[in-house]
Amino acid sequence: MINNQQYLSQEESMAVEMALLTSQEKFLTRLTISSLRLLKVIAEDLQMDINDLTPQQIIAWMEKDSKVRREEGIEKAVLKWE
Repeated sequence: MINNQQYLSQEESMAVEMALLTSQEKFLTRLTISSLRLLKVIAEDLQMDINDLTPQQIIAWMEKDSKVRREEGIEKAVLKWE
């Protein structure tokens, strides 16, 4: 599993910022790129193809990561938000 992964590089963020998009569209674009990266991490962790992930598997993975964050600390979790 990949820890401390940055889901949107500074270069990508700058490219989105320079795109001819509204603020809402820029936000959605950043979110979409970050989501793709996270789905790749989830699929790798579950040892399956990203196209085979189900909403239930994603929810279960998020619950597991949340539990790790609560019980073992933020540094042990994949997602690093507070």
